[in-house]
Amino acid sequence: MIVILLAIIGAALGWRIASKREGNRLDKLQYAAALMLGFSVIGLFLTLIIDTFI
Repeated sequence: MIVILLAIIGAALGWRIASKREGNRLDKLQYAAALMLGFSVIGLFLTLIIDTFI
């Protein structure tokens, strides 16, 4: 659940950053995909850490 939530947040944040920098649609998609992957990895590690300690 944490992974999905952070993936959505990352994609939205990436889209917003590219929009602020006045990128075209492909720029927005690239930023969204890159941040989605990055935030998903962070969410995966958070899930593993939480699962280990509980």
